[in-house]
Amino acid sequence: MAREPDEVRDGVGLTNLDQPLFDGAEATKRDLVDYLDAVHERILVELRERPLSVIRIRPGQPAFMQKNVPKYTPEWVKTTKVWAEASKREVSYALCDDRRTLLWFANQRAVEYHPTLMRADRWDRVTHLVLDLDPPEGDTFAKAVQAAFLVRQALTDAGLAGAVKTSGAKGVHVFVPIDDAVSIEDAAAATRAIAARAERIDPDVATTAYIKEDRGGKVFVDSTRSGGATVVAAYSPRVRPGTPVSFPVGWDDLDRVTPRDFTVRTAPGLLGDADRWADQLPAPQALPEDLLEEGRAIPVARVVAMHEGKRRARAKRAAEEGAPGE
Repeated sequence: MAREPDEVRDGVGLTNLDQPLFDGAEATKRDLVDYLDAVHERILVELRERPLSVIRIRPGQPAFMQKNVPKYTPEWVKTTKVWAEASKREVSYALCDDRRTLLWFANQRAVEYHPTLMRADRWDRVTHLVLDLDPPEGDTFAKAVQAAFLVRQALTDAGLAGAVKTSGAKGVHVFVPIDDAVSIEDAAAATRAIAARAERIDPDVATTAYIKEDRGGKVFVDSTRSGGATVVAAYSPRVRPGTPVSFPVGWDDLDRVTPRDFTVRTAPGLLGDADRWADQLPAPQALPEDLLEEGRAIPVARVVAMHEGKRRARAKRAAEEGAPGE
């Protein structure tokens, strides 16, 4: 028999609210629910009408990403079906469009919220370019900040503007709202060009090398978030020690903060009544043709890495086969 809920909000029964969220979370399930409820008006702006993947975590189990909604999903949760080429099947994604749906996800221990860059009603366009700045191993957020300023300079030089947020992990995300004039392919090309320009400004700090061992301790300016890719939403919690959240930061404050400053416990008080992300995002922008042309000439990083990986494997096998026997 189903247990009685600890509490009901917006018609959603909430259970096990006083359980620890996960090992090292320094937060309970109630903290997660209270946080998402406190920021629901802000985070729903980022999630609404976008196919959603979530990262859930059950007690005593590893975190897992959920794309397809489970069979027990309430009928009032909106969904959209998408053909997944990789798995050759149709995936039914949730559309988290309202507080009730968000609370239901929170009760499912959905900690992280990863919407697509496209809306369900416009599959042929993305609404943002995203540069994901991934620093090397260790406590290197300051390096990611340095790379973010390089991306900002590259954008400024191109006549563009972006907003910045912590990823909630160790990196930084720069979002560039764009108009719907360009195709997904051209949006991806523009993202590659911005990354390449940031790398050229200071190649001692930033790299576009997709293969990790080729990065030489530099910050990877990841330009591969395009098309159907997802990016963790502004205000989303993360499955990390202390349960930090992806938090909007003004450019002038970026080098004065750390990801640990923003958690499910502290973020609502820091926000007050403001929607920092909405306030910081510029209006959608047109992409300059020279940026598109440059990007079209840059190969897709994953494809280059795949071919390079195969080349290195062949070279290794050849070297092993040619080695003298003992």
